[in-house]
Amino acid sequence: MFGLGRSTQMVTPEAALPGRPTLPFPVPTRHEVLGTPLQGPWPDGSEVMYVAMGCFWGAERIFWRLPGVISTAAGYVGGYTPHPTYEEVCTGRTGHTEAVQVVYDPAQTNPELLLKAFWENHDPTTANRQGNDVGTQYRSAIYWTTPGQEAAARATKEAFQQVLTEHGHGAITTELRPYAEAGAFYYAEAYHQQYLHKNPGGYCNHGPNGMTCPVGLVRQDQLPAQQDIVAPRA
Repeated sequence: MFGLGRSTQMVTPEAALPGRPTLPFPVPTRHEVLGTPLQGPWPDGSEVMYVAMGCFWGAERIFWRLPGVISTAAGYVGGYTPHPTYEEVCTGRTGHTEAVQVVYDPAQTNPELLLKAFWENHDPTTANRQGNDVGTQYRSAIYWTTPGQEAAARATKEAFQQVLTEHGHGAITTELRPYAEAGAFYYAEAYHQQYLHKNPGGYCNHGPNGMTCPVGLVRQDQLPAQQDIVAPRA
């Protein structure tokens, strides 16, 4: 059902589908690959970041393979419709983008390393599109929950733009927003969770784009001492 979202015009809150007050389907409690909680609680000190880079099947697999990642989940964020279904998101009338919730241990990795994988494995210059997947649900986005994540998002975007420009590519269109502004993350249906683990030959529109994102850009002593973690909202 990939590729169904064809609207490249963001829906307005007034025109968005109404949704529903509660989740309309069950969501697994355990990660199929990592064996960790899919919906929390996670270990003390864990941090959460949300990224969108096209179809969430391939995107999620990129992140569950990275060192320091505790859990990942496919879902919907950045829209207006509460508790949407996949079919509703595909219409473009919920405002959501397909996203991955990335839970990680900041003692083992950091936002720059996670975002290095983000920038290097999709095309951030195509607004509301990844390859043949067209629609606002496929827009590129980073939603942060800590000041450190914000600093990393802005620094890596600027650095990767320089790399893209040097290679003759256009401007990055990735949406950068605090998660608190973007709206709640809603878990996708069970069959979407760790989809490519359960379907190894399944559709994947992700892979190296041939360019390298610089890291080591954010100085820790320049960050606020307190980094408040914003817990995912149901």
